[in-house]
Amino acid sequence: MSATDEAVTEPTADQVTPDQVAPGHGYTGNKDAYLRRLKRIEGQVRGIARMVDEDKYCIDILTQVSAVTKALHAVSLGLVEEHIGHCVVGAASEPNPELRAEAIDAKVKEAADAIGRLLR
Repeated sequence: MSATDEAVTEPTADQVTPDQVAPGHGYTGNKDAYLRRLKRIEGQVRGIARMVDEDKYCIDILTQVSAVTKALHAVSLGLVEEHIGHCVVGAASEPNPELRAEAIDAKVKEAADAIGRLLR
């Protein structure tokens, strides 16, 4: 099964209004889909370990590593989008204008830092 077989479908940040933002974390509404995808990735990683144990051809192993990497990137991008759609939008709805700018800056910095870690 490829990394893109099961897409986590959620509204994009521009489709979410502040009244639709779930309490807690941005991914909470899609938690089951994320967990299913992560369990599938976990199975793929176990399969890679089994391939190494069975001395499979290195290119075949690398192909599977690439599939897992793509699957993890898809999860990561979904979580970044959820963060922006939930946490940044939530910060923008802060009623106190002085706190709002600070909250937005903090949430955007968190997102930028997370994206930076993903790109390393």
